[in-house]
Amino acid sequence: MSTTTVAEKVLENGYELVYERPHTLVDTPMRYCPGCSHSVVHRVLMEVVEELDIQSETIGVAPVGCAVFAYDYMDVDMQGAAHGRATAVATGIKRMHPDKFVFTYQGDGDLAAIGTAETIHTANRGENILVLFINNGIYGMTGGQMAPTTLLGAKTTTSPDGRQVDLHGHPLKMSELVAALPGTAYVTRQAVHTAKHVRKFKKTLLKSIDLLNQSKGLCLVEVVGTCASGWKMTPVEANRWMEENMLPFYPLGDIKKPEDE
Repeated sequence: MSTTTVAEKVLENGYELVYERPHTLVDTPMRYCPGCSHSVVHRVLMEVVEELDIQSETIGVAPVGCAVFAYDYMDVDMQGAAHGRATAVATGIKRMHPDKFVFTYQGDGDLAAIGTAETIHTANRGENILVLFINNGIYGMTGGQMAPTTLLGAKTTTSPDGRQVDLHGHPLKMSELVAALPGTAYVTRQAVHTAKHVRKFKKTLLKSIDLLNQSKGLCLVEVVGTCASGWKMTPVEANRWMEENMLPFYPLGDIKKPEDE
């Protein structure tokens, strides 16, 4: 298994190669909105797959929503799933191919709404899969509707006066909910809006894959992301709003670690 990173490769002219597109990422323009966190998450995930030399051993599952574009960019085996059913599909794949690295790639409208039951039961069974959960607090693809993770007071197309507890209930913290289940081995919440946070996010992916190789149970990595289009902001404004509003409610860091750590 190769552990050589892209940054360690050296060009023939003597300059150190700091970054290049991982070969596991399809060389095609991305269609995500400017400032969207999905493109960064795609790149880091495929970097990890390339560095660990597990491209042929990787199977991803993406359902409906912005996550569906993953099929176009990740050069690994991908399987479609109905809205919310990604973890159920991934369960079947992993049980049929126990030696494969199986991951789901899901947004908050998918994982925390129509897919809540599948997510909870998959985690409770301790399926050895990685769940990548992108939380931008809104339905990004379908018109900017309120999601289960939308913050109190946040205005969306379906909560024009802002989310209210008595009308819409509290925002759902899926990572904390899943972390309480005995089948989960590792649950963490990260972000990718700065270089420092990207590095931390990459470490969580490497740690998750290591735990899955040991059959420790389900790993869930939540990424608090931005949706500049849905939030009606510029990318810079969206990053600032996320730091000032999303991160205080969805604090970054490990929520559940393996018991032997």
